Amino acid sequence: MDKRKVIEAYQRGFLTTKECAQILGIDSVKIMKVVHDSNWSDQQKTQKAR
Repeated sequence: MDKRKVIEAYQRGFLTTKECAQILGIDSVKIMKVVHDSNWSDQQKTQKAR
Protein backbone atom coordinates (compact mmCIF):
# COMPACT_ATOMS: atom_id res chain seq x y z
CA MET A 1 0.00 0.00 0.00
CA ASP A 2 1.19 3.51 -0.82
CA LYS A 3 2.52 5.19 2.34
CA ARG A 4 1.14 8.58 1.26
CA LYS A 5 -2.36 7.13 1.07
CA VAL A 6 -2.01 5.60 4.54
CA ILE A 7 -0.87 8.93 5.98
CA GLU A 8 -3.68 10.73 4.18
CA ALA A 9 -6.22 8.28 5.59
CA TYR A 10 -4.80 8.91 9.07
CA GLN A 11 -4.99 12.69 8.60
CA ARG A 12 -8.61 12.41 7.48
CA GLY A 13 -9.47 10.37 10.56
CA PHE A 14 -10.05 7.01 8.91
CA LEU A 15 -7.18 5.36 10.84
CA THR A 16 -5.97 5.61 14.40
CA THR A 17 -2.35 6.39 15.18
CA LYS A 18 -1.77 2.76 16.11
CA GLU A 19 -3.39 1.44 12.91
CA CYS A 20 -1.37 3.83 10.77
CA ALA A 21 1.87 2.81 12.48
CA GLN A 22 1.06 -0.88 12.04
CA ILE A 23 0.35 -0.50 8.33
CA LEU A 24 3.56 1.47 7.79
CA GLY A 25 5.54 -0.99 9.92
CA ILE A 26 6.87 1.57 12.39
CA ASP A 27 6.26 2.21 16.08
CA SER A 28 3.60 4.63 17.29
CA VAL A 29 6.17 7.21 18.45
CA LYS A 30 7.79 7.49 15.02
CA ILE A 31 4.44 7.90 13.27
CA MET A 32 4.13 11.48 14.48
CA LYS A 33 7.47 12.40 12.87
CA VAL A 34 6.45 10.72 9.61
CA VAL A 35 3.12 12.55 9.53
CA HIS A 36 4.78 15.85 10.41
CA ASP A 37 7.42 15.39 7.70
CA SER A 38 4.67 14.48 5.24
CA ASN A 39 2.79 17.70 6.02
CA TRP A 40 5.96 19.73 5.55
CA SER A 41 6.75 18.20 2.17
CA ASP A 42 3.15 18.75 1.01
CA GLN A 43 3.39 22.42 1.98
CA GLN A 44 6.67 22.78 0.11
CA LYS A 45 5.15 21.28 -3.03
CA THR A 46 2.21 23.70 -2.80
CA GLN A 47 4.51 26.70 -2.39
CA LYS A 48 6.69 25.64 -5.35
CA ALA A 49 3.60 25.29 -7.54
CA ARG A 50 2.65 28.94 -6.96
